[in-house]
Amino acid sequence: MRLLGKILFPISLLYGIVVHTRNFLYDIKVFKSKAFQTPTICVGNLSVGGTGKTPMIEYLIKLLHDDYKIAMLSRGYRRKSKGFQMAGSKSSVEVLGDEPFQIHSKFKSIDVAVAVDANRCNGIRILEKNKQPDIILLDDAFQHRKVIPSFSILLTTYDNLYVDDFFLPTGSLRDSKNQVKRANLIIVTKCPDNLSKEGSNKVSERIGVKKQVIFAHLSYSKVFFSLKGEIAPEVLKLKKVALVTGIANPSPLVKYLESLGLLFKHYKFKDHHFFTEKEINDFANNDYVITTEKDFVRLNGKVENLFYVEVRHQFLFDGDLILSNSLKKAVTLHLQS
Repeated sequence: MRLLGKILFPISLLYGIVVHTRNFLYDIKVFKSKAFQTPTICVGNLSVGGTGKTPMIEYLIKLLHDDYKIAMLSRGYRRKSKGFQMAGSKSSVEVLGDEPFQIHSKFKSIDVAVAVDANRCNGIRILEKNKQPDIILLDDAFQHRKVIPSFSILLTTYDNLYVDDFFLPTGSLRDSKNQVKRANLIIVTKCPDNLSKEGSNKVSERIGVKKQVIFAHLSYSKVFFSLKGEIAPEVLKLKKVALVTGIANPSPLVKYLESLGLLFKHYKFKDHHFFTEKEINDFANNDYVITTEKDFVRLNGKVENLFYVEVRHQFLFDGDLILSNSLKKAVTLHLQS
């Protein structure tokens, strides 16, 4: 445990007591939870950021949209608006928040309803009334217990499993480890792409719960994208390149770019960071600026030669089939109940 973590340990204990008390009050139904008519699929984690929730939401949209009418509801973290907001032709990243705006921009062609509301119950009611979706995807909603989802997917990263973590601020847990009991499926993300079956079994044993556990690694695009087109990494060699990240854990992306033989200066900012004019001026004078999809929606139009790296989850050991079958079964059971 780092020195700062040791100093902050008493605060973590107090935080843990508050979290345990809150969950207990929900468990004994002092605090009320509500199930909805529309099947809801929750994607979340027990920790703060960095587990790959947005790529997982995108994966689910691609997986389900051929068979179901999809809506996605998020709180719209760090957006500059209040209350319920429905994505539309005039929506901006400031109104929706970076991740919902990214999803709205990416899936316009398949008519996915994207909305934000810190009050998830209110957001679901409005979506049910105005959009009548077949399924509502709840982004980053595992700890929001006012909603009883039809199916809950819990994400945890290979190099920082929730079982090895501790409460904020000593660790990165924002919810109790025992709340894994509410998950229907656990996905270990950011695994090595060469993870063996034996290695995955050891991870499952460390997690140690009677839940289905599947594994995925991050797969990055072979080319970089912008609204004007795409560019091969080879073009960037011998150029002055900046990598700009405002995400929780940029390490996998940094390693990927290094594996391509690229030399770059990394400008690292906090998750969901809105860039100031001064900060943009610091890195905009490079020949090329490479960033994430989430950061791209906040920087687009403000930086020349701006490109993003696309990322997606790729499942190991038939995890994609397990996920697909589990979701479709859950939706069917919900509709029959």
